[in-house]
Amino acid sequence: MKRWNKAASDYIFREENANQPGDTIDLHGQYAEEAEDIVEEAIRARKANGDTHLHIIVGKGNHSAGGVMKVRPRVEKVCQELGLSCNQEHNAGVLYVDLTGGNGAPPQQSHGQHSSSGYPGQQQPQQQHQQQNNNELEEIGGKLLKKLEKACCIMM
Repeated sequence: MKRWNKAASDYIFREENANQPGDTIDLHGQYAEEAEDIVEEAIRARKANGDTHLHIIVGKGNHSAGGVMKVRPRVEKVCQELGLSCNQEHNAGVLYVDLTGGNGAPPQQSHGQHSSSGYPGQQQPQQQHQQQNNNELEEIGGKLLKKLEKACCIMM
């Protein structure tokens, strides 16, 4: 069971972070314990790489039972244990971690990647609409292709 949970966690993490900038990780879809492991690994890797900060999308707890944040307190605990401070960015669902050991205060507008949605690196509504249209076209095209394949096979 643990092996399957780990595989699912890894898959979700890859999917959620496929379009994130290098200084941002998104923990949506992760349980608190999984998030702890991911954050600790990300912090250690980025510090070893010489990075100065990390944006961590923890969410606002909207999808948690009772709307109570579960991931954020665990991420804050990991940062504290590693001697790093983290602070909330302008969006309550995003934490800024100072990897240099400083005070962890995020810059006014963190890194220019913030969109109107408030999450670093997330697509603008127009881009999201275009992506949705592309996905729908791919789905329709796939269905049409299957029907054509069946029709051709019947005719032969």
